[in-house]
Amino acid sequence: MAVIVVVDDERLQRDIVKTILDDEGYETYTASSGEEALTTAKKYHPDVILADLRMEGMDGIELLESIQKDSFAPTMIIMTAHGTISSAVEAMKKGAFDYLTKPLHMDSMLMTVRRAVEHAELVKENRQLQRELYDRFRIEGIIGSSAAMQEAVNAMKKVANSSATVLIMGESGTGKELAARAIHYNSPRRSRPFIALNCASIPENLFESELFGYEPGAFTGAVSRKIGLFEAANKGTLFFDEIGDLPLTTQSKLLRALQDKEIRRLGGKEPIKVDVRIIAATNKDIEKELAKDRFREDLYYRLRVVVIELPPLRDRRNDIPELAEFFLHRYNREFGKRIKSMDPAALKALREYGWPGNIRQLESVIERSVIMSDTEIITLKDIKSELRMPGKGGAFDFDLPDEGINFEELEKELMRKSMARANGIVTKAAKLLGMSYKTFWYRWEKINSGNPPSPGAAPDQPDNIKSPAEKTGV
Repeated sequence: MAVIVVVDDERLQRDIVKTILDDEGYETYTASSGEEALTTAKKYHPDVILADLRMEGMDGIELLESIQKDSFAPTMIIMTAHGTISSAVEAMKKGAFDYLTKPLHMDSMLMTVRRAVEHAELVKENRQLQRELYDRFRIEGIIGSSAAMQEAVNAMKKVANSSATVLIMGESGTGKELAARAIHYNSPRRSRPFIALNCASIPENLFESELFGYEPGAFTGAVSRKIGLFEAANKGTLFFDEIGDLPLTTQSKLLRALQDKEIRRLGGKEPIKVDVRIIAATNKDIEKELAKDRFREDLYYRLRVVVIELPPLRDRRNDIPELAEFFLHRYNREFGKRIKSMDPAALKALREYGWPGNIRQLESVIERSVIMSDTEIITLKDIKSELRMPGKGGAFDFDLPDEGINFEELEKELMRKSMARANGIVTKAAKLLGMSYKTFWYRWEKINSGNPPSPGAAPDQPDNIKSPAEKTGV
């Protein structure tokens, strides 16, 4: 049950209120002064405080101001006589939940207390959700010990406390929105809105109304006022994901909003001041887009005040085991599983894979393996089917090693294997590699030019492999 502190310098008054509240099942404590109330509040952490407005020493308003400095900040109800109602109203402007007039009426008091307790519970729940949100997006909690990732994390820490515009670069799936949220929730704007907009998902003709809103009658179907994203994100952060897909016509309007820090709704006449931090992200090479006249240069330099580059997962392979473990624990909790770990062969396969979908793809692979696994350890068998490149040609779903390959040796080996598979018949070997007969024989002679053929055989092959002249009988 809720904890309540009754503060009144009249003993009879506070004892009566305590008795009524105790009978309702509340855990009630009393204090005879504002100073004593602060001590009691620190000890019992009440949900609600009922305080008399006029008391010797610290009065109700001073108590309210002192209580609000503490982290627990209980809900405050002011009790006052009819002659000081204006002061009680002033207390509400300063943060009091409500006020009661003396002499107190039991039903009215209990109803007000009940509403105050409900409000306190909502505030507690909201604070808990905020703490969980802040913990989830702590910059220190971003996984990655690679040099490139640490450089990105350090940049996030430095920029978080400012209002500077940030441009996050990186391939799809590298965690650009996660980085944007981390910056927001570690900034002074953390309690304000964070609104994300995917520029690739909004039709061009709707961009302006989405960003700036509109007034009734601005266009056919605009029957009421709509607040745009800039106004909705006021004092907070507006995240433009895939900014490279923003239409040129909208780019000029966005640039003006960034420069002037004000917007005008469609159909509106008055400019509206907005205080919005902009974070943009893209997987495109914006400088190439500039060269093709698909992105405004002035907007680009307005956005890139601070640039953070997120490396692809293939460039931070040492982070993969830690990321895999993180997702394993997450989906254990979500699906009620008790998978302990991944076997070495599975981890090796994860580290060697190229991850075209980056972290998003890795998360998907781990999620599926947790769902499908019937054992306490995820094995290579559980993930092998997922580690393939999309499209046809599964036999070539391999990644280039970091040290590169010798293409000539690879070509030579492929041609030798095709000839072995075709039992030395050039026509069949060429077909296996999707080549014409002529092309295959030209490449075959070229790569084997250092090994003269034995009489009646193609170069570097057994005697039963026929040359073109022998095949045609010339």
